[in-house]
Amino acid sequence: MDGTANGTAVVVGAGVGGLATAAGLRRAGWSVTVLERRTALERYGTAFGIHPTAQAALDRLGAGEEFRAKAVPYRGAHIRTPEGKVLASLPLERIERKAGRPELLVSRPYLVDALVAVAAGPGESPIRFGENVFDIEALASGHDLLVGADGINSVVRTACFGERSRPRHAGSVAWIGTADFESEVYGETWGSGRFFGITPVEPGRTNWYATVPAATSAEELRDRFEGWHDPIPRILGGTDPSAWIRYEMRHLHPDLPAFVHAGNIALVGDAAHAMTPNLGQGACTAILDAEALVRSVVRHGRTALPDALRAYDSERRRSAQRVALASRKLHRFMSTTRTGPRDALLRLLPG
Repeated sequence: MDGTANGTAVVVGAGVGGLATAAGLRRAGWSVTVLERRTALERYGTAFGIHPTAQAALDRLGAGEEFRAKAVPYRGAHIRTPEGKVLASLPLERIERKAGRPELLVSRPYLVDALVAVAAGPGESPIRFGENVFDIEALASGHDLLVGADGINSVVRTACFGERSRPRHAGSVAWIGTADFESEVYGETWGSGRFFGITPVEPGRTNWYATVPAATSAEELRDRFEGWHDPIPRILGGTDPSAWIRYEMRHLHPDLPAFVHAGNIALVGDAAHAMTPNLGQGACTAILDAEALVRSVVRHGRTALPDALRAYDSERRRSAQRVALASRKLHRFMSTTRTGPRDALLRLLPG
């Protein structure tokens, strides 16, 4: 994406979507400022699964090489019962055959660093920390383009579309963390109303996540998975609960009627389509949003921004909303207490 300095943009939010947008616009010659309400970047070590389509988008944004230097392939993962019996394979081999490259997993800090490296100029950073945004109209009027990348509680989204589309609870609590050893078992284990996931993240470490209807303490979480197959109890018993992250699973509902507003405001990532994490597509959709927005803006130019945003909305909105809907449906399927019919269906899936 080459271009000349042909506009000014302000990006609200320094998550994956915001940084990817800033990186692409900066590389295309735009002057970009990122406003982040926190005092530092979020650097907790969650593993992001990056699909080949999102990998290609990172290449076009200029961050692909640095991202891949820290990423690890995801292969050989299965869905199991709590006793350890394999029910089905995750479709990783099929994805790799079709795309010619594997799904990759990367620790959040490494992906953030790759995007910041592109978004920042020599010796400088476009990010202004500790910035709480309130007056969206004034911010938009002072820049050619305003991008709302401020997450599920987006101030930009609310200012543009009101509160009809807002965060809704999915009915589950999620916990995530890392273990300082490599597992020999990867994939997900589905029980009655709860599930546990294990993935690689980097040499010597294992990423894990667990979802339950409710768990208010580390001991309660451990109790919920007592007796499950190895290494699940070993992961929960051998890691420091103070490093675990707990959050209420939420999604945006109902769908927004548009990802753009007023001719120069666009939403990306969770601000536009926050979803449950069951498909592992949150980071991917944010990256795809950012790349599509940048590509459309560069193609149309600063003087035709309304056309650029309409093209972006046409390309990304229905696609991202379909992914969000599929993730919600998968969450209900995974979390059911009617495990017999569910597991029978899983056994019918191709290996």
